[in-house]
Amino acid sequence: MNLSRDVVDAADPQRLALVELARDGSRREWSFGEVADRSARLAGTLVANGIGRGDVVITLIGNRPEWVFTMIACLRIGAIALPCTEQLRAKDLRLRLDVGQPTVVLADERNREQLKAAEPSCPVLYAPDEALYAAEPAPPADVGDEDPALLTFTSGTSGEPKCVVHGGRYVAGQRVQAEHWLGAKPRELVWCTASSGWSKSARNVFIAPWLRGAAALLHDARFEPGERLELLARERVNVLCMAPTEYRVIARRAQLRGFPDLRGMVAAGEALNPEVLHAWHEATGLWIRDGYGQTETGQTTGMPLGEPARPGSMGRPLPGMKLWVDDGELVADPRTVPTFFLGYLGEEPHDRGTPWHTGDRVTQDEDGFLHFEGRADDVIISAGYRIGPFEVESALVSHPAVAEAAAVAAPDEERGAVVRAVVVLRDGHVASDALARELQDHVKAQTAPYKYPRIVEFAADLPKTASGKIRRAELRT
Repeated sequence: MNLSRDVVDAADPQRLALVELARDGSRREWSFGEVADRSARLAGTLVANGIGRGDVVITLIGNRPEWVFTMIACLRIGAIALPCTEQLRAKDLRLRLDVGQPTVVLADERNREQLKAAEPSCPVLYAPDEALYAAEPAPPADVGDEDPALLTFTSGTSGEPKCVVHGGRYVAGQRVQAEHWLGAKPRELVWCTASSGWSKSARNVFIAPWLRGAAALLHDARFEPGERLELLARERVNVLCMAPTEYRVIARRAQLRGFPDLRGMVAAGEALNPEVLHAWHEATGLWIRDGYGQTETGQTTGMPLGEPARPGSMGRPLPGMKLWVDDGELVADPRTVPTFFLGYLGEEPHDRGTPWHTGDRVTQDEDGFLHFEGRADDVIISAGYRIGPFEVESALVSHPAVAEAAAVAAPDEERGAVVRAVVVLRDGHVASDALARELQDHVKAQTAPYKYPRIVEFAADLPKTASGKIRRAELRT
């Protein structure tokens, strides 16, 4: 399946595809005809610049139509899209440039400084630029299930983030979760608030809605609880997909009310607190239906449509997908997961005949509902972001005052967890609140700001194994 040809081009050209809410407060509606023309012409520009099947295209654009056009253009010609969140800093971007080896980068002008500091060796095209859409439309390519189509980076646990390769089957495979979890209907409006660059953003911001004949809302602005509710009502959103942290913060900081047009709400990434579930249910009459997936697997579970939510549960396996619990760990049969990845970039393809161990600790009740308990490794899940401790620790030890550092999760009422750093200082440096704040700012400057340690503690040494590895489990207790 080619999403550009078989979904975008095939749709009624007058039907609504996107609602754009820009940072300057302006609003614009885009029809499928306009999206088809723009993305096909952008694909023509890419082809004219020597980009084709198998070439990597990095996007560094916010939740704007230009990002969607670029993603569709890549899928149209068989290029491989590597979307990046705008929160990445030069060091993060340098890693993606080194690993992805892109042929071109399409970026927003507001990201010019960080991108320039990353020193890309390939051409950079900045949006918006009408010249990008001046070429003749490129013809769609036949993209096979095993042809690489999308690159996404994991959080990274003991080393740098790994690059996940998804094939053409990833796009068509979204039909399962689109139908049985997201649940949008034709001509409805879906708002998935995930920032461009995350695996959930591409599949649920526009792919899954379009597969169901719905339109997508793009809001290019920072999260603000009151504004989120105002837009939800004003735009008459029918299906809402937010991170659990966003639901939590809104429930505690804004005045919840009913939304007559809202028909469904979903969340993924971490368990929702029972009081948050009940607060939204009391206000809207709807249950937030939780779900679960990984960068490597795509969506694999979800609370079924039409059933009351079970606090703490991420639902059952989606239809056709075989998942089970082995010694407390969730395991999947890749052959039954239509959105399962091809492998990690630069490594041998993953054998789909081998069970996939997720590394997530879960339990399953007598009715088959799965309950997330935590990671088996050291990944920190904060506000839906999956943060590898290695990157935080690397940023900390690059500060001249730090000899060693360990990053672990600490419980937090709103975010689920936050990053807690335990720091050993070099000789001549003294622990203080001022130094803690300085280290926090240093991490923000070194890597994406959402990774910075909200808690900084100082210690004389760190607990270690006989081989010298940090015992993070001891620091979490």
